[in-house]
Amino acid sequence: MPAPYVRLPATDRVRSPLTGWTRAHWEALADRQLDAVLPYATPGFAQYRLPGRTSWSGLVLDGLEGYARTFLLASFRIAGAGGDVSPYLIERYAEGLIAGTDPESTEAWPALTDCSQQMVEAASIAIGLHETRPWIWDRLNVRAQERVVDWLSGFVGARTWENNWRLFQVVSEQFLASVGAPYSRSDIDGGLDRIEDWYVGDGWYTDGDGRNFDYYIGWAMHLYPLMWARIAGPEGDGGRAKVYRERLAQFLTTYPQFFGADGAPVHQGRSLAYRLATAAPVWMGALADCTPLAPGLTRRLASGVARHFVERGAPDRRGLLPLGWYDTFLPATQPYSGPASPYWASKGFLGLLLPAEHPVWTERELPLPVERSVQYTALPAPGWLLHGTPQDGIVRLINHGSDHNPLEGPATDDPHYAKLAYSTATAPEAAPHAWARATDNHLALLAPDGTPSRRRRIHPLTCEDRRASSRHDAYLPGRDEAFPVESTSLLHGPWELRVHRVEAPADVAVREGGYAVADGSRPHSAQGPGWALTRTESGLTSVMVGLYGWDEETGVAEEVEANVFGPYSATPCLRATGRTGGPSVHVSLVALTRDSVHPEALRTILTCVVRDDGTVSVTFPDGATLTA
Repeated sequence: MPAPYVRLPATDRVRSPLTGWTRAHWEALADRQLDAVLPYATPGFAQYRLPGRTSWSGLVLDGLEGYARTFLLASFRIAGAGGDVSPYLIERYAEGLIAGTDPESTEAWPALTDCSQQMVEAASIAIGLHETRPWIWDRLNVRAQERVVDWLSGFVGARTWENNWRLFQVVSEQFLASVGAPYSRSDIDGGLDRIEDWYVGDGWYTDGDGRNFDYYIGWAMHLYPLMWARIAGPEGDGGRAKVYRERLAQFLTTYPQFFGADGAPVHQGRSLAYRLATAAPVWMGALADCTPLAPGLTRRLASGVARHFVERGAPDRRGLLPLGWYDTFLPATQPYSGPASPYWASKGFLGLLLPAEHPVWTERELPLPVERSVQYTALPAPGWLLHGTPQDGIVRLINHGSDHNPLEGPATDDPHYAKLAYSTATAPEAAPHAWARATDNHLALLAPDGTPSRRRRIHPLTCEDRRASSRHDAYLPGRDEAFPVESTSLLHGPWELRVHRVEAPADVAVREGGYAVADGSRPHSAQGPGWALTRTESGLTSVMVGLYGWDEETGVAEEVEANVFGPYSATPCLRATGRTGGPSVHVSLVALTRDSVHPEALRTILTCVVRDDGTVSVTFPDGATLTA
């Protein structure tokens, strides 16, 4: 683990016994990041052209992104301090705003057009201007204000992508309305009406049509409607804000279960380079006065996330946020992300808008759910089980519902959505060479040449208590027919029991992988009859134990430069060959733990019975029996 590259105040173990962090730590972290981007500003401060891979939008838009996303951070810092910050911080963002919206400037921002990246960044600028209104907007001369309005007015009547982008238009046009500029009421209402189509209950939205569940639900689908309400004011929200607060409250009741004892969020979904943005919804719950979480839990969660990344080198020694998780790792990013994209992490600093005397800053920290007891949380809306164990502080997400595919048409199997499970301590093998082999946390049918089937469109079946199930259609090269695969996960103690029911021809083998563990050195591996294990130097262990329908011979899939957690990674695997064709049942025990594991003993003391009707029963040493 690299040393932190941010100079922070002394820890406060009285107020914050779990993280040591206070508001002063957040302010110091914000200041370090704002100072670090300054050398990369263009002369007029309208763009911040940070080093790193250029996005598909190009250099100029990446520079605009650098301005907009760091301005969002600056706005929270400025407003949270009541303007009592360095005057230079305010001046440089005001100057950048003037230069960026001046069509004659060499640093002018591109006009807003349908579905353009400028829309994303304009929303951050609109929110920043609202929050810093007394210190920036109100001090602009009339001509400068008109130019800002002219640029933002590109939203009026424009078309956005049909997902969280609808909300960029909503908040930006509401800002226009708040300063007396022309705007479209139908654009705002239409965007807010549209997200109703994506609300699936229990505080959960899907990010557009399909089963798109990830951190965008918290840092976008909940955040922007309440930021809109903040701009519109209580007299202008038409009663919608009450609904949004109720939904966020529902969402937050289980949100802390996504975080490990070390502060790590579950590593699932896209845009994970935004890191601290995962803390945004808990801050928004406090800011909107709708949170069900105790103030000490809110700060413990958010500070835990911030401390987790700071202690692992993000920001880096330059003070910059690299494209990756801890360090730069491009296979885990998307082509729309450029060098400044990670600064959507600014949303995670939303808590600075709460005054220093607010209970979230003054009350004593409280432990996360995973720090208190074993956690089993069923989330039927996304089709997930969350499984946390206090002895190692790990949280696992068992995935039977999120695939990030459209409802119809071609489907893909993004490794950050298609896997059977994710965790706070591991990441999927994301590099193309490893993704092609589709090994970790995946049940694959293997063609005679070894080509694996993919898990693309996931159809949820059940999700309740400690059990979830789904089905998907597996396809193999050279064959037109779909081979149905039904998978069920059941949780018991630190274990996940997986039961797969497969229909495939006799020449098709079956393979299942467990969690991929990664490290700076090659993980240790061990195998025995019907089991395989991989372990990092720090003791993080991934285990697969075959209980029924698997060969005695097992395997370990090793990869290099495939995983965001380290250059060397390894996955334990089970195989089933010599099948007779037709339906088959495969039962496995899966573990990810920092505790000692003896898979050879587990295989002998667990009792697995498969009845003629296909029902599976597994009895554990404590007498508990799970049936699927």
